[in-house]
Amino acid sequence: MGKKKETISLIDTFSEFNELKNIDKATMISVLEESFRSVIAKSVGTDENFDIIINPDKGDLEIWRNRVVVEDDQLQNPNMEISLTEAHKIDPEFEVGEEVTDELQLEDFGRRTILNLRQTLASKILELEKDNLYNKYKEKVGEIVTGEVYQVWKKELLLLDDEHNELILPKTEQIPSDFFRKGEHVRAIVARVENKNNNPKIILSRTSPVFLERLFEMEIPEINDGLITIKAIARIPGERAKVAVEAYDDRIDPVGACVGMKGFRIHGIVRELRNENIDVINYTNNTSLFIQRALSPAKINSISIKEEERRAEVFLYPEEVSLAIGKGGANIKLASMLTGYNIEVFREIDDFDEEDIYLDEFRDEIDGWVIDQLKRIGCSTAKNVLALPREKLIKEADLEENTVDEVLRILRYEFEDEENSDENPE
Repeated sequence: MGKKKETISLIDTFSEFNELKNIDKATMISVLEESFRSVIAKSVGTDENFDIIINPDKGDLEIWRNRVVVEDDQLQNPNMEISLTEAHKIDPEFEVGEEVTDELQLEDFGRRTILNLRQTLASKILELEKDNLYNKYKEKVGEIVTGEVYQVWKKELLLLDDEHNELILPKTEQIPSDFFRKGEHVRAIVARVENKNNNPKIILSRTSPVFLERLFEMEIPEINDGLITIKAIARIPGERAKVAVEAYDDRIDPVGACVGMKGFRIHGIVRELRNENIDVINYTNNTSLFIQRALSPAKINSISIKEEERRAEVFLYPEEVSLAIGKGGANIKLASMLTGYNIEVFREIDDFDEEDIYLDEFRDEIDGWVIDQLKRIGCSTAKNVLALPREKLIKEADLEENTVDEVLRILRYEFEDEENSDENPE
């Protein structure tokens, strides 16, 4: 009864092996034969006189043993030789020196061999599954895949693909407003595939700029066809993104083609990205013009490029500064990411107030990085800073409340000193 159970168990393993996806027949047959030969060699000493025929379509196999006929008293190795008397039982015409081929059943090898064979096959199945999963998704890095939410955890989502392979979407790779329930389908790109100790882990991302690029390729036919090229992308996931596009055919308006009539084409992408605002701009090799376009919708008066430092000083009228900076500094941050230049915004002052003081003169009292943050939002002088509400300075310059309060105290003190000195001349 034990043998029968083990044989059935082995057949189940064989069937499981046969049902493995993405394994070509040649590989499957080779691995199966190698496993059988290994176990047979351990059982009887050698596998060289065995022929193993794998039938992958049927899910079974045949084992044939070849032995040489010897005189009854000359039999030394029953695995390699067969006595003349035994050979005649198969066919009376066999003679000494001829080769006899007979078929063996799995149970002929004994329970221990069958158990060993099952364990070997099970190990090979697991190994091949892992190898195939790793190779399959290694080729998909940067591509969009869809998975069904199987488990929701605090730090990540566990998704299953169509073949029930596990995919991981970490919280850090999710758009801040993403919210998924079990059973929902999620689209993301394959960010990377880890393979520690032959244990593949597929990591997905919805925050990568590549995800936005792939969505554009899916939704905009001209990009998919190569008529329009995406030159650069910058994203603050779930908030805002800037995409620079270029058409090689002058007859094509790349921005119009991407946005579509009344924003129809880009609407699906915006919806997928949880209403992320997407600015599409025309790419140009002219650095100054590219930076101006990247800072849209703000209108720039003039720009000074410091090529060696990859820095740009942009001058605008006061009413344009808030547009250039954007809500929470998003516009200027994205423009810097898109162009690769550190952009500083300055208010254009027609008539400089002689009583005003440039912020750089306060570097002994105020940390340089704080001054740089203030200059980035267009505050190049003390009065520029004092003219802005405290809350706006905290938010747009991204400074701590106590830092802003200290800056305001230093600047106010400077002007109070001047007023006092005017009131009390020597």
